[in-house]
Amino acid sequence: MDDLLLVDGHNDLPWALWQLSGGDPAAEPDLTGGEPRLHTDLPRLRAGRLGAQFWSVYVPGSYTGDAAVVATLDQIDRVRRLAARYPDALALAGSADDAERIAASGRVASLMGAEGGHSIGDSLAVLRTFRELGVRYLTLTHNLNNEWADSATDEPVHGGLSPFGREVVAEMNRIGMIVDLSHVAETTMRAALDVTTAPVLFTHSGARAVTDHPRNVPDAVLERLRGNGGVCMAPFVPRFVSAAVTAWDDRLHAAMDDAGLDHRDLDARNAFADTWDGPPVPRAGIDDVVAHLEHLREVAGIDHIGIGGDYDGTADLPDGLGDVSCYPALFDALAARGWSRADLAKVAGSNALRVLRAADAA
Repeated sequence: MDDLLLVDGHNDLPWALWQLSGGDPAAEPDLTGGEPRLHTDLPRLRAGRLGAQFWSVYVPGSYTGDAAVVATLDQIDRVRRLAARYPDALALAGSADDAERIAASGRVASLMGAEGGHSIGDSLAVLRTFRELGVRYLTLTHNLNNEWADSATDEPVHGGLSPFGREVVAEMNRIGMIVDLSHVAETTMRAALDVTTAPVLFTHSGARAVTDHPRNVPDAVLERLRGNGGVCMAPFVPRFVSAAVTAWDDRLHAAMDDAGLDHRDLDARNAFADTWDGPPVPRAGIDDVVAHLEHLREVAGIDHIGIGGDYDGTADLPDGLGDVSCYPALFDALAARGWSRADLAKVAGSNALRVLRAADAA
C-alpha cells in the first residue's frame, strides 16, 4: 500500500471519545499507546496505512434545534483539538490538495463530515458556518427523518426532500459542501440526485443487491453515479454487508419492538443485543466486503467506488477487519482477486478526492 493514498469516508472516533469521556476533554483517552476500547488509535492508524480520514462530527438524531447545533460544534472542536494534541500524527485538511500534502508528510489528513441534517438546526446560516469551520460533507439524515429529508430507517413524510431540503442541497453545491446520501431513503437519494449540480458521496453504504438492507444503495441509484460523478464508499458494518447478519438483526429488531424499544437508537440496540437470549450473531468476513466492492464496481463503475469503514460507529466488525490497522488485509484480498494497481488506487482514495475537488469547482 506504499503507493496508495487511502481515504476513508467515515469514522466515528469523535463521538466514541465523547462517550468514553462523558464530554470532558481532560478525560479523553490517550491515543498514542493503543486504546483497546476503540477501533482507532495512532499506532493502528499507522499500521493501516491511512492517508486521509473524514472524521464524523456526529450527534444523535434525538438532538434537535439549538441543542443539535451546539453538540455538533462541540464535535467539530473535538476534531480540531485532536489535530492540535497529536500534530506529528494528524493535521487538519480542507481540500484534496491539503490531503495529498499531509499524507505525503506521513500524517493522517483530517477532514470532517456532519452526519445528519438535524445538525444544522434547519438553518442555512449554520450550514455555511459549519463549512467555514472545515466540515466538507453533510449526510442529509441519520436514522430518523428530520424536518426536510426522509431517512432510510424511518417512515417517509417528505417524499424524499421537502422544498427546504432542495434548498439545502442547492446551498451545499454553492458553498462546496459534499452531499452525502448514506442513511437516506431511496426517494431522498433520487431527489437529491435530481437537484445537485455536483458529485455526491455515499460515505458508508453498500450494495442493496448484495445485502438487502435499507442502508444500502439500489442498483438503479448506483447506475446514476456514472452520470453524476459520485462515489459509493463501502462500509464494514456486518449487518450492512452480510445477509446472514442482516437476517439476525431483523430478529433483534422484532424483539426490541416487542420490548417497546427503538432499534434505531444505536445505544439501546447495542445494550439490548448484549442481553438478548436470541440466537448468536453470525460472523461477517472480509469476503463479504469484497463482494460489495465487486458489485459496486460492476454496476457503478471503477471510478465511482471507495471505502467508508464506519470504525468506532459499530459494535461489531467483520473478521479480519477488526480495527483501523486492517485496511491492508482488504487490499490484499482485492489484489488476490485480480484488481489492478490502477483500480486499487481509485478505490483507495483517488475517486473520493476527485469528488472533493469537484465540490470546490462547482
